[in-house]
Amino acid sequence: MSRSQATILTNMCLIEDGHGNIVMQIRDPKRYSWSGAALPGGHIEAHEGLVESVIREVKEETGLTIKNPKLVGMKHWYTTDDERYLVFLYRTSDFEGDIHSTEEGEIRWVAREDVPKMELAYDMLNLLRVFEEDQLSELFYRERLENDFIREFW
Repeated sequence: MSRSQATILTNMCLIEDGHGNIVMQIRDPKRYSWSGAALPGGHIEAHEGLVESVIREVKEETGLTIKNPKLVGMKHWYTTDDERYLVFLYRTSDFEGDIHSTEEGEIRWVAREDVPKMELAYDMLNLLRVFEEDQLSELFYRERLENDFIREFW
């Protein structure tokens, strides 16, 4: 049995302003296979470092230049093609610049307490637990069900 497996590498970043607000991206359902409010992030390119990739993705999607992103955990699952899909989760409050929206979606600062009231991307509230609860570092979607997943927190 081979120990290697096809893997898709991505990242996501929770950016805080120190006043209880976080950056959210509102993705266009006409443009993407998944939509709703989510944290900025994207794919890690070939030969790119993990931290380098989250800095680049945040800059492209929000206009902010982040510094000192801290790896706080990961989310992962297997795709229908049996590829492992990994999302490295970062958090920072160290940034420069002003937010701006792009073709990827509208960018806005949102009070953290207002996030549950938004139309969120799939399972965003569970994902935020990994960013915010120190005892958690992993969200694993163990098994795909008809309209959901069996999820495990570690």
